[in-house]
Amino acid sequence: MSTTSDRLSARVASPATPETGPPLRPSAGEVAAPSVARVAARRARARIPVAAFAVDLLMMLCAVTVGGLLREVLPIFPQNVMSTPVPPMVVVALIGLWLVVVLVLGGYRARVFGAGTDEFKMVINSTLVTAGLVGIGCYLAQYEFSRGLFLFSFVSGVPLLVLGRAVLRLFIKGARRRGRLLQRVVLAGLPSHVDEIAAVLRRESWLGYQVVGAVTPATDFRETTASGVKVWGNTDDVTWVVDTLDADTLFVAAGAFNTTADMRQAVWDLEEKDVQVVVAPKVSDVSSERVSIRPVGGLPLVHLEPPRVRQASRWGKRIFDVVGSSLLILAFSPVLLFAAVRVWAHDRGPVLFRQRRVGKDGIEFACFKFRTMVIDAESLVAELREAQGAGALLFKMKDDPRITPPGRWLRRYSVDELPQLFNVVLGTMSLVGPRPQVQAEVDMYDTAMHRRLRVRPGMTGLWQVSGRSDLSLEDAIRLDLYYVDNWSMTQDLSIMARTFGAVFGSSGAY
Repeated sequence: MSTTSDRLSARVASPATPETGPPLRPSAGEVAAPSVARVAARRARARIPVAAFAVDLLMMLCAVTVGGLLREVLPIFPQNVMSTPVPPMVVVALIGLWLVVVLVLGGYRARVFGAGTDEFKMVINSTLVTAGLVGIGCYLAQYEFSRGLFLFSFVSGVPLLVLGRAVLRLFIKGARRRGRLLQRVVLAGLPSHVDEIAAVLRRESWLGYQVVGAVTPATDFRETTASGVKVWGNTDDVTWVVDTLDADTLFVAAGAFNTTADMRQAVWDLEEKDVQVVVAPKVSDVSSERVSIRPVGGLPLVHLEPPRVRQASRWGKRIFDVVGSSLLILAFSPVLLFAAVRVWAHDRGPVLFRQRRVGKDGIEFACFKFRTMVIDAESLVAELREAQGAGALLFKMKDDPRITPPGRWLRRYSVDELPQLFNVVLGTMSLVGPRPQVQAEVDMYDTAMHRRLRVRPGMTGLWQVSGRSDLSLEDAIRLDLYYVDNWSMTQDLSIMARTFGAVFGSSGAY
């Protein structure tokens, strides 16, 4: 029986043939980065938990300081209890216990940084556990701990810790987008699945994964995949390829190994090389809240909750829309008045533009906007589309000649869409959801895109805060469908918060 090294030697010694596949061993110039740079990157990534520890320590000190100040300012507890001084060593012990609990619950593990909600859940749970331990400990030891300091420190500690981790995450994402703190990734699987994962990792550069190569099944002999990922060998050679390319992570996609025993052997072979193995099931665009893994008989089963499209239309979201839009109308009433005067003063034309759009369940409604174009703008659409060579779906163009001078300002900061708050009050739109489209665009929908019509259209949505008009049609559709299938109130609040950043940054607006 030939060994892996025998097979590699044979493949290196001979050119590519249907029997042997492409030569595998890379030349010195083909390895993507010098070893010194990779060692430096790993050292930089190793400092992230240290930075998180420092951030947590700072936020805990702030929380205890806030607790001490509020203890004196707010007369909630008896004066004799409030005036009792707290020894510094007690404060040190409190913060020390707090940090230890975060550590024990996994708050400084490398995998929690930069993506997902686990990081925030851990610091919140750690705060609750610490509060419980302190309360129980003081009761059992009959120690008179300041109730004001206890209450205000932990109540303020939750938002402060979450804020600190959120700021740290922004720095991590920024560094990753600039090509730092990256993990070198080898993909294993069928070429089509390799391309799917590579496309996601390239698109979501903030995740910090740098694809350096792939291995495919022994029956595949190509040197690169359709998307350009270089194939260094087959999955029998995965250990050698990972070692040669000095990879940090191995992504295992569908079709990578013939049997579970082959995959288990690969994991054993990589055990001593400090390489993380990630299994990527053949599902995509599913939020973490809908995924759970339950091992049964040693077999890890991935459970997917049903899509949440029905939850996105229930009364809780409707109450949020009515209350939120009413408050926003009051808050932006001066801006609404100023914009109306600007539009009318320019050409004495109509202030509002009412366009028929398709809403929930395919029902048309009048969508309100401040008029930003010349009065006969609709009659020029076909001519402009033909001149630009664009499709009808999600049609937009930069430097649109139909836009009026005040309209450019209104569009830049999305002030033209503020009248849609009245659509939200009337129930034809929602604050957050897929953008409403005209019937001509809806007529071009494929089967999947009709899922957009199962929820109320929104003033803002996931693709608006992910690039607005700069996104490709495919990405805009993908984000809309992701929102419909994975709706949650937390996601709505996050989108609204990100909307302000996208609007005031004027990113992708035209």
